[in-house]
Amino acid sequence: MKHKLIFSLLLLMLCFNVSFSQSIQDIINQVSNANLQLRVNELSGEQATVINGVSRTIANRLHSNNDLAADYIEERLSAFPNLTVAVQNFNSTGKNVIATQLGQTNPDNIYMICAHYDSVADYCADDNATGVAAVIEIARIMSQQCTDNTIIYALWDEEEIGLLGANFYAQQVADDTNGNTRDNILGVLNMDMIGYDGDAPGTPGDNDFDIDVRPIANSIAIKDDLLTILNTYSFDLNVIVVNPGTPASDHSRFWNQGYSAVLVGESWATNDETPNYHTANDRVVDIDFQYMTELTKLVAAYVATKSGLVALDNMVTQTDTSLMANETAANYQWYNCDTEIEISGATNQTFVPTTTGNYAVELTNGLCTERSSCINFSVLSASEFSEDELHLYPNPMASVLKIDNRTNENLSITIHTISGKTINKFQSEKSYVEVDFKKYASGIYFITIASESKASTFKMVKA
Repeated sequence: MKHKLIFSLLLLMLCFNVSFSQSIQDIINQVSNANLQLRVNELSGEQATVINGVSRTIANRLHSNNDLAADYIEERLSAFPNLTVAVQNFNSTGKNVIATQLGQTNPDNIYMICAHYDSVADYCADDNATGVAAVIEIARIMSQQCTDNTIIYALWDEEEIGLLGANFYAQQVADDTNGNTRDNILGVLNMDMIGYDGDAPGTPGDNDFDIDVRPIANSIAIKDDLLTILNTYSFDLNVIVVNPGTPASDHSRFWNQGYSAVLVGESWATNDETPNYHTANDRVVDIDFQYMTELTKLVAAYVATKSGLVALDNMVTQTDTSLMANETAANYQWYNCDTEIEISGATNQTFVPTTTGNYAVELTNGLCTERSSCINFSVLSASEFSEDELHLYPNPMASVLKIDNRTNENLSITIHTISGKTINKFQSEKSYVEVDFKKYASGIYFITIASESKASTFKMVKA
């Protein structure tokens, strides 16, 4: 608890702090190297992850054994605001995961970023956990924005056995027979293997990458837009334009239907692709995450530019006592980021937190809804319970959560799942409380305990 006092003193020395804005450069700056590393490690099975509240390891993503990977992708995308997520079953085993962010001004104008998630062996970090991780990271950032045009984030299955998932989808959206309307997809940007650069990972090098393009529809214009973005903002990248580009990835299925599309990836044109292609030796240790981050930033900038950012200001000003949304003409709802639960009654432009935590505001103006980034706020008073007052154990627990209450006060105890759902709420003034967790699934839970003057939230794990 001592660190809170130090942080509070620092706040007193600052007039205010501003978090989050919405220029193209701000979008670029939000791409997180750490997030990309985490996603690639989880998708390639290098480390366990939580899926549907249970700790799991994605053993591989072979098309016959990748339902767990599909669940992982669906769950991560569903956690972001402003996305509608659907699983498209295109044969007995194939599943595309499609997330749609509807444009506010021109919803029929569609831009798509995509990658395939299936593999041919264990691990396959570069092929193509890197592309999937980039799509998820861009969706995380852009889903917090309102856009003029629609963005589709698509993760394809069964690319490795014939581009089947992308082919099915492209044929469906292009079909204009029997009263169907052809989808107005203005650009498809496919990411396939974006993590390998022949120099040692993290060291300066040539950072070559390919844009594969063909003169089909307006594909050349997508390439030109990417070159303009490269010259407008700062990237540590060197572009190689390949024309005619390879048809050996999902973008080509959109070429077949007369759509504009390009492939962005590491430089096969200069023989600078992973040497462990299509083997179980394609491991995270060989990924150059700084190079991958640069490519993700480029694609994020393209998506933000072409989708058109709506001018809703979701910046937040922080003082030593309050948080204030900068947007003056909107409806407001403040959230506790630690539990992902909206704060009852916190619907004004200014919010005064009573407990230390992470907070965000959701703004709604007409059809446009955006959420700010989460802001760490430390209250100046000692409003949380000390370790001497409350003790929750064991952590992890097997079936029973034990609470030692040394406050001599009546406590309100609320239990939330990791998704924010309240599963139990009760009051107790006993000095010792046991909570039965036998009926709950393994995973992460948040326990919020409050008295009349104090409140704390504890992160607990059921094994």
